Amino acid sequence: MPPTGDLYAAYAEQMQRIADVRNAAAVLQWDQETYLPARGAHYRGQQISTLTEMAHQLFSAESLGGLLKDLDEKGDLPPAQRTNVSLTLADYTKNKKYTSRFVRKLSDQTNKCFHSWIEARKHNSFALFSTDLATLIDLKKEEADLLGYEGHPYNALLDEFEKGATVASIDKTFSGLLPALQELLAKIRKQPIIDDGFLKQHFPKSNQWDWGMYLVKELNFDLTAGRQDISEHPFSISFNPSDVRITTRIDTSDFGNMTWSCIHETGHALYEQGLPAEGYGLPAGEACSYSIHESQSRLWENHVGRGSSFWRFYYPQLQSHFPGQLGSTSPEEFYRGINRVQPSLIRTEADEINYHFHVYIRYELEKQLIAGSLKTGEIPGYWNEQYQKLIGVTVPDDRNGCIQDVHWSHGSFGYFPTYSLGSFYAAQFYACAGEQIPQLEQDINSGNTRSLLQWLRDGIHAKGRAGTSEDLCRTVTGKGLDVSYFVQYLLDKYQTIYNL
Repeated sequence: MPPTGDLYAAYAEQMQRIADVRNAAAVLQWDQETYLPARGAHYRGQQISTLTEMAHQLFSAESLGGLLKDLDEKGDLPPAQRTNVSLTLADYTKNKKYTSRFVRKLSDQTNKCFHSWIEARKHNSFALFSTDLATLIDLKKEEADLLGYEGHPYNALLDEFEKGATVASIDKTFSGLLPALQELLAKIRKQPIIDDGFLKQHFPKSNQWDWGMYLVKELNFDLTAGRQDISEHPFSISFNPSDVRITTRIDTSDFGNMTWSCIHETGHALYEQGLPAEGYGLPAGEACSYSIHESQSRLWENHVGRGSSFWRFYYPQLQSHFPGQLGSTSPEEFYRGINRVQPSLIRTEADEINYHFHVYIRYELEKQLIAGSLKTGEIPGYWNEQYQKLIGVTVPDDRNGCIQDVHWSHGSFGYFPTYSLGSFYAAQFYACAGEQIPQLEQDINSGNTRSLLQWLRDGIHAKGRAGTSEDLCRTVTGKGLDVSYFVQYLLDKYQTIYNL
């Protein structure tokens, strides 16, 4: 048998080749959501499916499996290499459960679903999306059976986004959190309504774009290793740490729509740009988990981007971009307005309290779809009923209701809970950063977010995928996830804003 070093080098080379194919498909997906001409949809779907199938075949090869098993049995691998091999072997074993035929079928249907979602959004009609979505949901049920699960079939899909997460654990988290949020909302409803009308004026598209580009640069997004574009739904995607793409969307009558999507997606992008480049194609070069990824976006969006310290420096800059709209709005009015708590229709525009009811509704809906207790055609009715019951808003149409998110068109069933988990991790990380960087708020108050970014780079980004979310949380903060950090953060913030 060749020396261990030669075997490991062969393994790394094969994994990088697989990453090349996957990232080539990802480039085509990015283009599909930003610049693809409408008539190019059919062949683009075919191209992505071909590359997806090729990547699956490469990662299912018996030769790779043999190589991984040989390396796994070696006793002389350095710890970092052993971790890479162990995680890749687990991924390989799971990947072998899929057939090439199923992988292509799922990719084809996902691409078809994306374009029918675009049409549904354009015509404000869930019916235009329903048939393709129903087929995709059937495939996701089949995927759950292929992967195997204990208890609820949704567990198999949850595990794809958050290792070890189950319906039981997510249910427990929400059941412990939502009553506290409802209690806080009840107190806020008794207070005078905060005016945020200044956000609903006319903000020209070109001016918003210039402001957004200024903001992402200020947050240290490296534009020599990435770019920002416009898409139907904001997203981030990475092909390697030196090529990370983000998108935003602009509503000329709602300033908040673009600004916080820029900050949110920049949070994702900073994580990707901070991953170890030498780990390309290996677990060491991948994000820890989707919830940790969301912790980065939610931390920058909320703890920084909706914080008073941040706007002490950047509000004058913002006023210089929009003197006619914001020239007479004081910094205090602006801060209170951007943190106004109010029921809303759109998840990405929700305040930090109501946001988790948006996530919970989607989570409950997905569980029932995968279990078969809710049919695809029943989605709008269920959605509208739950929005009235839990958030107190009447859904006027499908565009502002059940077709607002891109996730289902991507087949991302099991993703939504990571948004809430990410918020909880973000609160715990930010509290820890404040303890370890005594001058953190002063830095942010002066427009310097580099100390926070470096702390995140050292403690989170550089770690890659060395363990689970809980493992990383313990390493960074000294304890596992503790939702009380998030609850205390909300109490401290809104007690001040609403004089509770």
